[in-house]
Amino acid sequence: QVQLVESGGGLVQAGGSLRLSCAASGSFFSIASMAWYRQAPGKQRELVATHATIGNTNYAASVQGRFTISRDNAKNTVYLQMNSLKPEDTAVYYCYATARIASYNENHFQYWGQGTRVTVSS
Repeated sequence: QVQLVESGGGLVQAGGSLRLSCAASGSFFSIASMAWYRQAPGKQRELVATHATIGNTNYAASVQGRFTISRDNAKNTVYLQMNSLKPEDTAVYYCYATARIASYNENHFQYWGQGTRVTVSS
């Protein structure tokens, strides 16, 4: 099993920055892709950014150029640097990962963190 623990959320003024972190722990063979999603009040959860194991990254159009996803594979940790924050970035941000739980099992399983709240005031 994989546990994902996010940190770094909080309240920030528009134009400010925050850095989210998500550390994976538990019993697993390897972490494959890691990503950040967010869910604003009354809206569906949406993809913010993804980071594949080999380094490929992708971003939602709404955060392109403002957010940067990075990863420390040695620490099984993914980060989301959020700059030039806007009130519309207000949401609960969730960490997501896929992992192999054993070397003999090639299946990838999906895991979610508990979420960290980001509030951007205007």
